[in-house]
Amino acid sequence: MVASLSLPRILRVGGGAVGELGDVVAGLGLRRPLLVTDAFLAGTGVAERLMSTLRGAGLQPCLFAGTVPDPTTDSLEAGLAVLREHGADSVIGFGGGSPMDTAKALGLLGVQGGRMRDYKAPHTSLGPALPVIAVPTTAGSGSEATQFTIITDSATDEKMLCPGPAFLPVAAVVDFELTLSMPPRLTADTGVDALTHAVEAYVSRKANPFSNGLALNAIRTIGRHLRRVYTDGSDTEAREAMMLAATQAGIAFSNSSVALVHGMSRPIGAHFHVAHGLSNAMLFPAVTAFSVPAAESRYADCARALGAANDGDSDTLAADKLVEALRALCQDLEVPTPQAHGIDKDEWFRLSPLMAEQALESGSPANNPVVPTVDEIQDLYAQIYA
Repeated sequence: MVASLSLPRILRVGGGAVGELGDVVAGLGLRRPLLVTDAFLAGTGVAERLMSTLRGAGLQPCLFAGTVPDPTTDSLEAGLAVLREHGADSVIGFGGGSPMDTAKALGLLGVQGGRMRDYKAPHTSLGPALPVIAVPTTAGSGSEATQFTIITDSATDEKMLCPGPAFLPVAAVVDFELTLSMPPRLTADTGVDALTHAVEAYVSRKANPFSNGLALNAIRTIGRHLRRVYTDGSDTEAREAMMLAATQAGIAFSNSSVALVHGMSRPIGAHFHVAHGLSNAMLFPAVTAFSVPAAESRYADCARALGAANDGDSDTLAADKLVEALRALCQDLEVPTPQAHGIDKDEWFRLSPLMAEQALESGSPANNPVVPTVDEIQDLYAQIYA
């Protein structure tokens, strides 16, 4: 098999890297970036500090702080208006997955126009698009290094996976110091998101030697540091390790794929407005248990990397230990069930058939070791509810 690999052209990684953002943008020959972020980061003053950094590099930036959690097609309209009014030649996504996804979508729509629905999977967008520079503030989505964006269709509540090189940032500035103020819940949810990316990249039917190494290293790092950083957010060593692991996991799944957890997670987020990392965590142990029989040795490798099994364990035992380790991790990180999260039971089961259809249509479940039926996906939704 020949693997087709894509990475950002420029990666600046390390504490204080965000101070080099202006140099990165100017070095690409860009002059009029649109800084895309959310109201929270604008309100803390950190977005304005980035604007000052950009101005200090001789650039003419413009700020758009209208990103919403789980960006929708409607939420893109205001950003497009600002982008066109500014005459932006590039887009900087600054924040968690939502601002980065918004930036990627604006970069494409700003050049090609049309509707995001036109660009959802299985369509692959090759470009053209405005260059995107990604600056993550959470250690989880890995969006700074991926050729995907996730946008919810406002008309149908479908969370659309939009793939292709057009969405790959040309540069990423990865500075763990931006994550030091993350609260425990966000730390946990984004950390499990990164772990899910790494495990699914490794067990995916599209896995390859390049993605394998990054995925296993990310699993190993997350296994050593996620509980630490959840317990003590000021643990700078753990923060730095988690940030690097999230980027490695992002590169891994961007060059392999995600699978069933993500396919099932997106509809939960779209219909019940559950944070993406949290909905992944709700699903992760049950979906892994469902999938293990078809890729026992691959899951066993993940267990050993996570520290849940040792080299003397058989693959069967190691894979079983992985499922138990994921259950224990979610318990330690206080991951609620959908019921405990406050989701109405009748609504959950009423929407489960639609969510199962949307999960399957996204394409991600086709990369899973066990390719599920709609009925099997519905059964998994039922299993995790309470």
